[in-house]
Amino acid sequence: IITHPAIILADEPTGNLDSKASEEIMELLKLSNKKYKQTIIMITHNLELAAQADRVITIEDGHIKE
Repeated sequence: IITHPAIILADEPTGNLDSKASEEIMELLKLSNKKYKQTIIMITHNLELAAQADRVITIEDGHIKE
């Protein structure tokens, strides 16, 4: 994140964190996206986190679900 890459891949970035730390990570990702115009690709099983995204792609049994 420090070098401001164009794309950040985040696989379950809040998976094992408490709610406060999860909120802080999400705020950091949002700030990074807004300030540096970075694309964030996040994998999550948490529907509340997914709801915060601009775009959501759901995959079920290896196929994109629409």
